[in-house]
Amino acid sequence: MKKTYVKDIQVGVECEISGWVEKIRSQKTMQFVVLKDVSGSIQVAIDKVGQPDISKVVETLSRQSVVRFTGKAIKAEMVKLGGIEFVPTTIEVESIAEDLPIDEESGKELKMDYRWIDLRQDKERLIFEIRTYIEQVMREYFVERGYIEIHSPKITSQCSEGGADVFTLDYYGQKAYLTQSPQFYKQMAIASGFDKVFEIGAYYRAEKSFTARHTAEATCLDFEVAHVKSHHEVMDIEEDWFVFVLKKIQEKYGTKIKEFFDVEVKLPEREIPRIKLADVFKIFKETYGVDVPEAEQLDLSPDYEKLICDYAAKYLGSEAVFITDYPAEARAFYSKKIDGSFDCMSFDLIYRGWEMNSGAVREHRYQQLKDQIEEHGVDSEKMKDYLEFFKYGCPTHGGIGFGIERFLAKLLGLPSLKEAIFVFRGPSRIKP
Repeated sequence: MKKTYVKDIQVGVECEISGWVEKIRSQKTMQFVVLKDVSGSIQVAIDKVGQPDISKVVETLSRQSVVRFTGKAIKAEMVKLGGIEFVPTTIEVESIAEDLPIDEESGKELKMDYRWIDLRQDKERLIFEIRTYIEQVMREYFVERGYIEIHSPKITSQCSEGGADVFTLDYYGQKAYLTQSPQFYKQMAIASGFDKVFEIGAYYRAEKSFTARHTAEATCLDFEVAHVKSHHEVMDIEEDWFVFVLKKIQEKYGTKIKEFFDVEVKLPEREIPRIKLADVFKIFKETYGVDVPEAEQLDLSPDYEKLICDYAAKYLGSEAVFITDYPAEARAFYSKKIDGSFDCMSFDLIYRGWEMNSGAVREHRYQQLKDQIEEHGVDSEKMKDYLEFFKYGCPTHGGIGFGIERFLAKLLGLPSLKEAIFVFRGPSRIKP
């Protein structure tokens, strides 16, 4: 007999159910087992006198043991779990659970040690149900608009950000790295004539950061588009995509997100605001009396990201805000400079106080790109394989890299992106 999920049980129809034992309650003549599967929970009622063999097995069960019952559901209006009760005719024990090493009161790190047990909770599982849907609609948007999906290599001979925070490995006797981003390969795809590409994939950062927003291994949505003249064209695409994703989530999971996480999924009241970085510091001074020293005006600290989001939500009707026109010296060497300015065609999207992504128009001209690499203190000879992409004709292009775990954590109001990752990796965690 094929397994029936709890949500599909019909009164009076014989079926087979299986799942985890949530609760066991014994009375003088009756036993009650609350059985849970991925779709819901049901109460199983055993008559000790009429069903002694089943009753004897139930006495051996512990919480979180896995069992299988056959039988029928009957109406039982007094039962809170759907007003039905399951009366079994057979029982089979699939697995007996030992005493659980964690409970609801356990600390987060201990729960991470036993991640697979913690994930059995409805709320935890819902996070990944929502994440599955998010990635589906993210992909849907680009596929419907003619983008090509790529899967770039995660082992490379070059550091995509040009920095030192990379994981190194021995690749058949050669030194190689885990990629920090698919950036170089997105640009290779543009140079290949693909025109519009996207990818959902893993990236790796060897930063020794212990914040709520950092991880050594994460998942990113990247897109890159050819023939753009300005970073505002890239922002136009991202804004349309971001609102599309939020709307889909709101429609399908808005009620559940409110029920389980007490968070509203909100769409921007108008367009997502765009504020130049230099103007952000003017806003801080004029609105909040915060005078940021000039030496700290190359980027936004986490506290300032939160502050500008508070401003955007309060005064501009949006929980998301684009910060644009960063100084070229503060951005990656491939960011294209704005003519006659020290700034570059770059931006960040900040949502609910966290940076979700960086984006930019890229420098596509070989000599200018080589010069910018040198300006950033990187030996262009070490980047010659990357520079090859731009020797034989390459259109203007730009794109973003969007952190999916960061978005999910902020969307659901999670305390850390650890909760948005199936199995977290950080400086002090490589298990389970």
